[in-house]
Formats: sequence, C-alpha cells, structure tokens
Amino acid sequence: MKISIIGTGYVGLITGVGLADHGHQVTCVDIDEKKVEMINDAQPPIYEEDLERYLERNVSASRLSATTDTEKAVKETDITFISVGTPSKKDGSIDTSAVRSAAEDISRALDKKNGYHVVCVKSTVTPGTTDDKVLSVLEKDSREVGEDFGLGMNPEFLREGAALDDFLDPDRIVIGGWDERSKETIKKVYADFEAPKLLTDIRTAEMIKYASNSLLATKISFANEISRLCEGLGIDVYDVMDGVGLDHRIKRDFLNAGCGFGGSCFPKDVKAIKKLAEEKGVNTKILEAVLSVNEEQPLHTVDLLKEELGEVEGKRIAILGLTFKGGTDDVRETRALPMVKRLLEDGAEVIGYDPKGNRNFSELIDGVEYFNSSEEALKGADACIIQNDWDELKNLKSEDFKDMDKRIIIDGRRVLDPKDLDEDITYRGIGMS
Repeated sequence: MKISIIGTGYVGLITGVGLADHGHQVTCVDIDEKKVEMINDAQPPIYEEDLERYLERNVSASRLSATTDTEKAVKETDITFISVGTPSKKDGSIDTSAVRSAAEDISRALDKKNGYHVVCVKSTVTPGTTDDKVLSVLEKDSREVGEDFGLGMNPEFLREGAALDDFLDPDRIVIGGWDERSKETIKKVYADFEAPKLLTDIRTAEMIKYASNSLLATKISFANEISRLCEGLGIDVYDVMDGVGLDHRIKRDFLNAGCGFGGSCFPKDVKAIKKLAEEKGVNTKILEAVLSVNEEQPLHTVDLLKEELGEVEGKRIAILGLTFKGGTDDVRETRALPMVKRLLEDGAEVIGYDPKGNRNFSELIDGVEYFNSSEEALKGADACIIQNDWDELKNLKSEDFKDMDKRIIIDGRRVLDPKDLDEDITYRGIGMS
C-alpha cells in the first residue's frame, strides 16, 4: 500500500520504517526541513537501537522517503497516519493542537484528491478526540465519512529503546474504525503481521491505549510502594516480586522497583485520563496514588543517598544515566531531573553522564557538569546514583569506582549485583536494606 505518515518523532518514524520494511511505500511528512533532510539521507534524527540500519535499508530500497509537502504526500497515498505529539498541558489534559493542524492539512489535500482515502490517528489521544477534533475538520465541504473518506484510530504500544522490535513483533494490533471499510483498509496495512488483531470502534481503541499504560504505571508504583516497606523490614523487594510474578494472573513484567517511571507515555497518559475522568465526574483514587508515588520515588532515592553519605552540601554527586531509561536519548519526565533539582537545592555539586542523553538533559536544567564517560564522572565523587539501565551501566565493575573519594553507590535501577562488588563499596539498592 501507499502510506503517508504525518510526524517523524519516535512513533511516526518507527512506524514509517517498520511499514516500509514490510514492503509498503511510505512517505513521512514533517514541517522540520532538517529532519526531512536527515531521513532522506538515512540519518535518524532520534536515537533508537537498530533504527539507522533499518532506515538505511528502506531509504536505499526507495521504500521510504520524507517530505515537507503534506498535500503531495496525501494525494499520492491510500492512507494517512497522524503521528504528531500530544503533550501535557498544566492541568494534565493533552494538547491536541498538532492533531487538529494535521487534520486541517489533510483536509486541504483531500480537496484536490479524487477517490477514497483513510485517515488514521496513531497519536495518543483521549477517547472522543478523533471524533471531535479530526472528523469535524475532515467533513467540511460536504465530504462525508464512510463515503468520501474513512476514519480510524490505531494506537501504538512501543517501548522506547525497543521500539522497532515492538513494532515488528507486536503483542497485538488494535484497529478502531468508523465503519467496516475503514477497519478493513487499516487492517490491510498489517496483513503480513502475525499478531492478534482487535477491531473495535474508535473510542474503544483510544481507551485501550490509556487503560494499558495506566495499568502498567500502576504496577510500577505498586512495586515502588512495597519496596519502601521492604527496605524497613530487611526484605529484598525483587525476591518478593519474583514470587508475586509467578502468578499467571499478575506476571513479573513491570514489577521492578526503582526511581519511578518517566518518558513520553506513562506520566502524560495517566495525567490525561485522570483529567478526563474529573471532567466526567469520576473519582480516580488509584491513578492519583500512582502519580503521587511516582513523584516521591526519585526523592526517596536521594534520601537513601543521605542515609549513607550524610548531608550533601558541598559534596560531589555523580548521576549515571540521565535519560528516562536506557536505550534512548529521550529525557522527557526523566526521574533524574527531580533528583538533580533536590541535590542542587541542598548545595551538592552534581556531575552528570549518559551515553546518549547529556545534551538533551543539559537543556532541562543548569548547574550540572557533564562528562563523556562514567569513569570521568565518577572520579573524585563522594557518591553516585545509578538512575537508568543502559547496558554500559549494568556492566560496571568494582574497579570502575576506584577513583571515587567515597565509594557509595545508590542503585536506583538495581542493575548491579552487590555480591560482585568489593567489600569496601557501600551499596544501596532500591527495595533492599
């Protein structure tokens, strides 16, 4: 099929590359000329494992290209995916202005296109958005949904750092459509994918995304809350969750205690569905608790540091891992930020290192000194906090901490095994005494 995708962020570009790799003809659209140029040169504008290799393969095979010309892209394709950002507003609701703008651009292109065309929202939007914000724009000039164009919603379930794997080998594909023709057209896009395909109405598809992310976030905050109790009881929360996760009704995934969840999805999505519930008069006590625990957890990590080091004023503290997780350069809602803010407020000297995130994190806050390796960051440090789970950090050995002034490690992601560390290293992991 001939497919156009508006937006070349994490979702849009991964979707484009993945669909092109399945043999579709894909045109990516973005207003950023530099991004478009990079994609056409097979240079990914974001970091994601294996993305450069897949991008180069599909660009060189002429299955994928990028442009700033929305009208041309829509006119020359059978289906358009909207994959633009929907950031949080201050009140927790999502900003859908980019979705509406994309719909307006598509609508103008449809004015000059003959034949049926499907518009499918892939951006994460609260239930009712596709009907209220997209359909109303597309139906102008006497165009009628179901007759002149199709409409759908196809949520993404991608983990940054493993997004290509998730796209190419998905757990499920959810397709919400206005009518059967819309659903079947979108389904053809995924004809070669060997995954369960759930066909629903549009609002149900929108809600599945929010319910999924909210439940995963709940599991993380539950594990983090239990971890604090385990710390006081001398129990390892990871051993506890290993036992809990053996129950087939629960499973072990997303029960690792740590510094809290971040990124572009979980915090934003939980806030958005909580705000929508408020507007509908529904009390969401569980979601409120999920967010509350997540805000407390990075500060709890700093408290663990203080228990071992004492007051941090004038002390040199290294933060290893600045992105919200390993495998990505994304610093949105990273739990490193509240840690750094607290440490700076308390008078600490903060040193930062991340394999891919130094530059992006430096745009969030001033007052941090950055180094290009963990070895440099640890030199002369009084303590360090491991904040994310890059493989590089998982492979740290005792000798890597030899140049610290005080060999104090607070492992916020439990990436190290204390049994493998020298006895003179003070190690504290989340959820263990």
